[in-house]
Amino acid sequence: MKISIITAVALLLGGTVQAQTITNYTTANGLLANNALCVDVDASDNIWFGTQDGVSVFDGATWTNHTTADGIVDNTIQAIYVTAAGDVWVGTDFGVSVFNGTSWSSYTTAGGLGSNQIKCITENAAGYIWFGTSNGASRYDGVSFTNFGTAEGLPFGGVNEIEVLANGDVWMGTGLSGVSIYNGSTFSTINAANNGLIDNRIRAIAVDATSTKWIGTSEGISVFNSSNSIFMNHTTMFSLPAPDTLNPIEDIEMDSQGNFWVGVYVDYLVTEGGVCAYNGNNWNEYKVADGLVGPVVRALAIDGNDDVWVATSTGVSKISDPSVGIHKLEAATFSIYPNPASDLLSIRVPNDLVNSEIVIYDASMKIVKEEVLTSELTQFSVADLSTGIYFVKIGSAVERLVIR
Repeated sequence: MKISIITAVALLLGGTVQAQTITNYTTANGLLANNALCVDVDASDNIWFGTQDGVSVFDGATWTNHTTADGIVDNTIQAIYVTAAGDVWVGTDFGVSVFNGTSWSSYTTAGGLGSNQIKCITENAAGYIWFGTSNGASRYDGVSFTNFGTAEGLPFGGVNEIEVLANGDVWMGTGLSGVSIYNGSTFSTINAANNGLIDNRIRAIAVDATSTKWIGTSEGISVFNSSNSIFMNHTTMFSLPAPDTLNPIEDIEMDSQGNFWVGVYVDYLVTEGGVCAYNGNNWNEYKVADGLVGPVVRALAIDGNDDVWVATSTGVSKISDPSVGIHKLEAATFSIYPNPASDLLSIRVPNDLVNSEIVIYDASMKIVKEEVLTSELTQFSVADLSTGIYFVKIGSAVERLVIR
């Protein structure tokens, strides 16, 4: 989704109004089962849901369902992923199945899969399929499986989430021990004890264009910069009643405008949950009171129109036309130079803004760079930014920046 420079300025300086539409779907509409456990979107914007009774596909008008009768290894779908080639992989507690557009085929430990209990699925640039399992990870190259467990360097507790970075590194969110990073030969670890991770129980990982990592845990989100250093923590994005103040994260997705969407769900004294979105400045909440089909949020997916699809235990919701752009900003209290810039950018701030976050947006309102002010005068490179107009935000103040 692209917006004009005039629109971007209006978003930055004029504020926005939240005016989304939420549409709900249940078995009454054709969904196979209301308990939707996972969701993904294909290149044609068909929405694929994994439910407790099989797979449901929605093309915007009609529903198509797939079950064990069609060749899926089991009907309770724990993970679903559409590859770049269009194949649809689903993970269950009894192995994995893949749909090639015509028929399903399945794989289990008997065929080399490391564990039949699948937690997540993704792929790398070469088209290899990665599976997070109850006891580690498996990689499928189209012919055979390579398995990773404690003997290879993964900690005990299984892998709940896998994200492959642009450089090929594989980030694995473990169940008990933080993030394990596989560089193709060895593993390294990011955890609470040594790296500032807010909690070691990982639920989700998302990476933006600047290689900033958003790591969803059972107690909130930790953000790590491109150097893998802790940048900030978010713990109370979604309002929960006491004593449930920290946010257990179910999923994190990023839309085309650079907004981060987060699913939150807690079931302790009461069942509470919903969706919240971060625009780089503040969080917006979407609850049952706003029209969401239910509070037990399981997974999120974002289609080509930036509509947000929410899988819950009581059906699925589509959040359309969400307005989460930057809210009204104050006059700038900092200076940037040179402007225009092409290589190094200097930012001077008053002392009370030292250690504040710098966020740079392009004209489409996408976050392209994030830094931290380490002193009253901070310099950093903007040589990686393309020629054009950008906006620099510190706190609630903004300045226009030209890159040439």
